[in-house]
Amino acid sequence: MTMLKTVTVATALSVAAVSVGHAQNTTVNMINPLPRSTNFFPLVVGEALGYFEEEGVEVNLLPSDTSIPYVAFIQNGQADLAMLDPFETVNALNAGAEINTVFEVMQNAPEGIAVPEASDAQSVADLVGTTVGLVSDRDRAFLQAALNTVGHSIDEVSTVVLGESGPTLAAAMRDGNVSAISGAAPDWIALQANGIGVRLITPEALLASPANTFAMNADAIEPKRAAVEGFLRAWCKGMHAVTVNRDAVAAILKRDVPEEWEIEEAGQLFLDMSIGMNVSVTERCGDTQSDVWTNIQPQMLDAGGIEKIVDVSEFLNDTYIAVANDFDRDEVASEINAWAADNM
Repeated sequence: MTMLKTVTVATALSVAAVSVGHAQNTTVNMINPLPRSTNFFPLVVGEALGYFEEEGVEVNLLPSDTSIPYVAFIQNGQADLAMLDPFETVNALNAGAEINTVFEVMQNAPEGIAVPEASDAQSVADLVGTTVGLVSDRDRAFLQAALNTVGHSIDEVSTVVLGESGPTLAAAMRDGNVSAISGAAPDWIALQANGIGVRLITPEALLASPANTFAMNADAIEPKRAAVEGFLRAWCKGMHAVTVNRDAVAAILKRDVPEEWEIEEAGQLFLDMSIGMNVSVTERCGDTQSDVWTNIQPQMLDAGGIEKIVDVSEFLNDTYIAVANDFDRDEVASEINAWAADNM
């Protein structure tokens, strides 16, 4: 992928020396849709195993419950990293934001369209003429994109915003107020926890997606290089740990985010879904995928979610990826297994 920023050899060597030595002691401010959660287990696991501390990085999660667009936090310098979905990314670029996508957190879409297990609906086309629930207004664009794949429009369904409360979502389905819900993996867990089994009818064409990515202000990429490379390397280690010992990762999450594991079955299901989204499908952890971004933008445009397509060379930047992946996989395996031996 094209490098959007260049550095002098002297600067590169200086940064490399700091990065390799892990000498920095830096806070990385990040804003993402959830606090520490099974949904983003690499952060929780990386902290539990001391990977961020080893990199000299302290992670500060900014409050995610805000009506302010996340991109504003990196534009005004409050956040170093903002987790954006594709619609937020492209719309920010179209609005003139000078941001780069530097890491793909989730390379499979967490969003989906769910119907009750007993529903007769087999495709999103079967939702035409019904009322579909939206967990938040952000889910409207995804529903439109899903309907577009089968030649229909969001104007052919009624929509209602339900909110994120599990009991409210469950009641809407149980009482037949909605035929389906457009939401994401945490919402299916909430429904399951409230006694509602669901079945996903998400179009196949929408599953491969850079669903959540880390974006940065382009001007901050070099000044923040050492800290962000350390942050991403710790994140990648936390991601890799689950491929070695899933049970140990589950135990860490049960200890550190117990509110998501009050119902054991729901916690395990949440982790299964999160693994499918968080473990990179690219050879390099978090690598940017120009072909995927190129292919999804016409769908986003047809859905009315973006005003125009942006050339991927203008914002995809893999400058951190090589260093983020520069770690010993066998060492991570030994560490997660040692944690299991000491704590399980």
